[in-house]
Amino acid sequence: MSLKQFLQFKLSQKLSPQQIQLMKLIQLPTQAFEQRLKQELEENPALDTGKESEASEDNFDEFDNSDEDYNDNDTIEADDINIDEYLSDDEIPDYRTRASNYSADDEQKTVPYAAGTSFTQHLINQLNTFRLNEQEEEIAYFLVGSVDESGYIRRSLSDITDDLAFTQNVYTSVEEVEKVLQIVHQLDPAGVGARNLQECLSIQLHRKEQHPDVELATTIIDNGFEQFTKKHYKKLMQKFDINENQLKEAIEEIERLNPKPGGSYAGNNKIVEHIVPDFAIKIIDGELELTLNGRNAPELHVSREYNNMLKGYKETKEKSKAQKDAVMFIKQKLDAAKWFIEAVRQRQQTLFVTMSSIMHYQKEYFLTGDERNLRPMILKDIADEIEMDVSTISRVANSKYVDTPYGTKLIKEFFSESMTNDQGEEVSTREIKKILETVIEEESKKKPMTDEALSKILKEKGYPIARRTVAKYREQLDIPVARLRKEL
Repeated sequence: MSLKQFLQFKLSQKLSPQQIQLMKLIQLPTQAFEQRLKQELEENPALDTGKESEASEDNFDEFDNSDEDYNDNDTIEADDINIDEYLSDDEIPDYRTRASNYSADDEQKTVPYAAGTSFTQHLINQLNTFRLNEQEEEIAYFLVGSVDESGYIRRSLSDITDDLAFTQNVYTSVEEVEKVLQIVHQLDPAGVGARNLQECLSIQLHRKEQHPDVELATTIIDNGFEQFTKKHYKKLMQKFDINENQLKEAIEEIERLNPKPGGSYAGNNKIVEHIVPDFAIKIIDGELELTLNGRNAPELHVSREYNNMLKGYKETKEKSKAQKDAVMFIKQKLDAAKWFIEAVRQRQQTLFVTMSSIMHYQKEYFLTGDERNLRPMILKDIADEIEMDVSTISRVANSKYVDTPYGTKLIKEFFSESMTNDQGEEVSTREIKKILETVIEEESKKKPMTDEALSKILKEKGYPIARRTVAKYREQLDIPVARLRKEL
């Protein structure tokens, strides 16, 4: 086998570090962008935030080391750097000429977090009121620790028995664990520690004051749960020899129960996710006005300390090797700061231009708030209008929110495919879904319409879509099938 040498030519496309940085910044929502900005400020001492002199900012924007294709492999000597390009002639920062409306006595007041008892601790506190021997207490604590945030124990008792032996060195039987579990079922809120929905509802019904409706509801849950979940009401009436009114009253008792007892505990300290809209749209004198969240537009500039360091280097007659190395380090940080500031500026511009195009494309919706006025719109429509790549539009729309007069909306929700109605006009699939939702809301709950019947009604309204398409839209709207929508 011989070795051969040959030349091969090929074309390849590579993204510059600036382009990669810009794409990453564009796809970040407001809160993530703020974290990225904070990280960059911590990592790059040449980058600063606040209001610095305009001359300094202008000088920084004009900075150009005559190597736009600069990369880390280029060899640049310290003497080749034009120090004047980094320095500002303005010795007095602009912030020193501005009046401050804040006093040194002003305090940054923050709201303290409320400390509360966890759900597990709440259950343990109740267990301490029962008289249990040492082994029963170990089992009870383990069972309480296995309760999830909804109030259920999702694991089988045999698995819990094995875990008690391996992790707690408690050797017991499934029967004894079952016995202790009955004690856990006595804890509040009612239904906690249940292994499934049927057991959860049954525990709650058994603890209620017994009267005919509750007794019937208990019988239905214990002995006819499958027919109840499938809403086979006729089978239930035949099985328990009851009439429709009796069944209706029993179902009303069941509907008052809590299927997630753990969620009702006020002290479980759940994390609340806050959405910060990236844009705001307002209607002023019948016209739409778009604004970018100010948190997406920070004021960034080069640190004045670095300007002073460069000035000191310039004025020094004899330059040591350590000073030259320091200047090279400063240049790298200034280059990184320039790239980041430019990327932030382009991010602001890209976000605003893209959202402005979406707003004007869906003008009728933003003026009325009626989802039936949403026009069919895909990513390519906006990309062609503002002459950007589809991937850029996707990054803007995927995780950004806009504050509208009708609530905070995810931008990607305004995108939808189109369908042609019986008049040959293109309509948004969102419009069809809205009409489908309205038709289902107005149907008789005693005899809900099948997907086939819904398809016929939509055809009568001018939307010729097949039954399987109706089923797909219904599932996307989280609407159950006709049988499960049935009510007495």
